[in-house]
Formats: sequence, C-alpha cells, structure tokens
Amino acid sequence: MDSRAWDERYASAPELVWTAEPNRFVVEEVAGLSPGRAIDLAAGEGRNAVWLAQQGWEVTAVDFSPVAIERGRELARQRNVTVDWHVADVTTYTPPADGFDLVLIAYLHLPAAEIAVVLSHARDAVRAGGIVLVVGHDLANLSGGTGGPQDPDVLLTRESVAKELQGLRIRRAAHRPVTVQGRTVDALDTVVVAERS
Repeated sequence: MDSRAWDERYASAPELVWTAEPNRFVVEEVAGLSPGRAIDLAAGEGRNAVWLAQQGWEVTAVDFSPVAIERGRELARQRNVTVDWHVADVTTYTPPADGFDLVLIAYLHLPAAEIAVVLSHARDAVRAGGIVLVVGHDLANLSGGTGGPQDPDVLLTRESVAKELQGLRIRRAAHRPVTVQGRTVDALDTVVVAERS
C-alpha cells in the first residue's frame, strides 16, 4: 500500500485503526532500559512513540501517512507528551548515523529489498550501547497462525532480520505467540533485539 491508501484507511476509521496502547513486545523489551533518544520508523498512529515519550524517551516518529502522523500528534497531546513527528517514507528516509539509543521498527512489512534498506538505516542509526528492536508478523504465521499479511514476500523471520543487522550483537531473536484482548491466539510474531557494542 502506498501513503494515499494508508491515508484513506486511517481517515475512514472514526477511532484509531490500532489501539492507543503500545505493543506488548515493545513494552517487554524497553521497560527496563534507561531512557535516551529513540526513533520509531513507520510509527503509524504513534502508539509506541507516545508510550516511549511517556517513559521519558526523547522520541522521533516517522511515517509516510500524514493522516497517521496527525492522529499521533493528537494522541501525544492527549497524553501530554512531546514527540518530534516527520512525514517521510522510511524506505528513503535516512535517520542520523549514531543518533539513537533505541531504533524501533514495529509491523513494517515490505518486500525483502525494501525492508533490507530500512534495517540498514536502523543499524547505522543506533549508537554504541543502543538497540534496534524489530517486531512484526512472522512467516510461520501463514501455516501455523492466524491474521496478519497473507503475502509471504513481506513477512519476517528472525533469520532474515538478523542477517540485515550484521555487525550488531543479536540479544534475542524469536517468534512469539500474540495475545489479543486478554487471550493467546494462534498468531506468531518475530521479535529481534540487536545491540551495538
């Protein structure tokens, strides 16, 4: 989908398309970290970016949908936090090198060549001691789960993500069951945490 299609999807929903609450894997992986500078690439409506700001992080959020960014701004206003919002396509946007203690990519599903570019930018953007956190629908979900994109060419595996983060130390690479509305469902997500030494 291009930015116009996402704009239409966001604009047609009377409420947030996704929940206002952060992704549970983001919370699990970030909760114990000391706040610093973070960037949320493909931030959508900003649920994770706003949560990070609430935890004391200095947050930059990037998404190619102006409608999503405006919804994120409104959520930040409601939660009384500041986020630096940017409308940009993460496949061409280059964050500052060594600029962030946390680089987050959550549920960005692109063909292999495009996600490789985004992961390369993420790798270059994380500073020493910082982490890149990638969360997304796992390829195994097609045969062993439910929901998410049904195109195998845009789904993640822990191996494919780790390969594109060469040079970083992979602290965790797993696929995890997803909890929806308090119940565990048969859906699988890739979660990769990579640290720059």
